[in-house]
Amino acid sequence: QVRLVESGGGLVQAGGSLTLSCTASKSVSRITLFEVMGWYRQAPGKQRDLVATITPGDITNYADSVKGRSTITRDNDKSTLYLQLNGLKPEDTAVYYCNAVLFDVDYWGKGTLVTVSS
Repeated sequence: QVRLVESGGGLVQAGGSLTLSCTASKSVSRITLFEVMGWYRQAPGKQRDLVATITPGDITNYADSVKGRSTITRDNDKSTLYLQLNGLKPEDTAVYYCNAVLFDVDYWGKGTLVTVSS
């Protein structure tokens, strides 16, 4: 069973920065086995949207809303995925979810809340 655990959310002022982490369970020998890993977010009353993804070959993709102020990276030795968010805006407020795809199956973490105050 694949488990993903997010951390790093919290309350931050507009213009600030935050780094989210997502650690995969030891049942996965190495996170490069995942076909893709990524971050999604869901604001209150809205659908869950893509934030950023990264492939085993380090090809990254970002939503337009965060492009230029966010960076997705991966530490294979720590089995951890990161998302650095800079220049945070109130509209970035959401629950951020880690996602990983393995053999075409989606796995999700439980999410971490990011609240940006104006």
